Amino acid sequence: AEAELVDALRANGVAALSLVAAAGERVLGHILFSPVRVDGDGRPWSALGLAPMAVQPEDQRRGVGSALVRAGLEQAPALGHVVVFVLGHPAYYPRFGFRPAHPLGLFDEYGAPDDAFLVAELVPGALGGRRGTVRYRPEFAAL
Repeated sequence: AEAELVDALRANGVAALSLVAAAGERVLGHILFSPVRVDGDGRPWSALGLAPMAVQPEDQRRGVGSALVRAGLEQAPALGHVVVFVLGHPAYYPRFGFRPAHPLGLFDEYGAPDDAFLVAELVPGALGGRRGTVRYRPEFAAL
């Protein structure tokens, strides 16, 4: 399902940032960031969603995923993106600067548990107190 999602996002020209970790010719992992729309405070605003991320099973727990996340978060501001959302494991993503989004008044359209929907400000103050509901690309609805 993830491969089809990545193909659909690329085909529709909405893969904002896509990175591959490789060792020689062998792909170890991949991460993709796509645009999300936040509806709130009377006017929508845009950010990025981190999804999907995948690491080959035999390469997990070797820092491949962490390196992909860090590289993506470092490159995003140069592309004009300063806020990133992720629906993911609450014990994994805080090490990269993600924190729970719900206490900040930011909610996902899927009704994720409070501790699993996270946000990172890549530039301090980027959220500026904005609130709203994060809407992912329609390609995610097929999952």
